[in-house]
Amino acid sequence: MKNLLSAILITLGIVVLAYSGLSFTTPGKPVDFLGMHIATTDNHFIPPAVGALMLVGGIVLLVVKPKGV
Repeated sequence: MKNLLSAILITLGIVVLAYSGLSFTTPGKPVDFLGMHIATTDNHFIPPAVGALMLVGGIVLLVVKPKGV
């Protein structure tokens, strides 16, 4: 489980860094104005610093051994 999570974090971190951040849109609140229905979208951006943190976190999670209980 730990290896899977670290692999996902490392992969996502590399992708975000490779594209210098990721932009994506999600559906926003629909607006009804004078009988017209207007769909909106929300724009989101994941900065490269977050990708670097994901990459470092995945590597740390992969390398650090848990202490015996």
